[in-house]
Amino acid sequence: MKRYCWAALLAGTALLLGACATVPSGPPVLSKERIAEIVASPDRRPADRTNDLRRKPGRPRNPDSPKPPAPEGAAMTGAAAAAPVGPPSSPLALAERAKNPAAGNIVAVVQRFEDPVPAAVASNGLDLVTLMFNYHDLGWLGVDRAQMNRAVFAALKPGGIYVIADHSGRPGTGVSESGTLHRIEEAFLHKEVEAAGFRLLAEGNFLRNPADPRDKNTPVPPQPKDEFVLKFVKP
Repeated sequence: MKRYCWAALLAGTALLLGACATVPSGPPVLSKERIAEIVASPDRRPADRTNDLRRKPGRPRNPDSPKPPAPEGAAMTGAAAAAPVGPPSSPLALAERAKNPAAGNIVAVVQRFEDPVPAAVASNGLDLVTLMFNYHDLGWLGVDRAQMNRAVFAALKPGGIYVIADHSGRPGTGVSESGTLHRIEEAFLHKEVEAAGFRLLAEGNFLRNPADPRDKNTPVPPQPKDEFVLKFVKP
């Protein structure tokens, strides 16, 4: 099977939502060499490489870390697959970066937040949808997140995976600090996504930082943000 991925530059800002679907081709391949090739891609930004130091793309995850549903689904290999394509500043920038051979299976499209999956893609059913570190932005942008999550749920195949990673907010803050601290309360996000019909399958703790007080956009003294990764499944 071969995995084809699309990256939707959601209308109105530079949020990037990625999804993958499998179609018959050859045996699934995501070797260490392929991951290294993606990570070493020359068009990755300095910020991508700075994040690599902490997120360590390609490293084995602990048993409770979210994993893609098939070996060829690179979207959660330390965000390696997302790195060559974004986040871009425009649809043209995304399309330009997708020309990289390392991103050869990526097609750029522009969609509304509330309708994030192209009809032609949704009709075949998706295996995996990822939203990396920007679900919180949907709050200050006033997006109908419930409608968006329902659309993702409808587009996924039964057993399909929805992975969301974001910057952790303090208990009780919900999405109220999305535009100031760029954070979201984990329990709040969890409840919203499950309301669309998803079930939490696993939690990834490899980006956790308990020392982060979560009361500033950039922790003081400088330190990594506390970040969570949630893996949901469509029953």
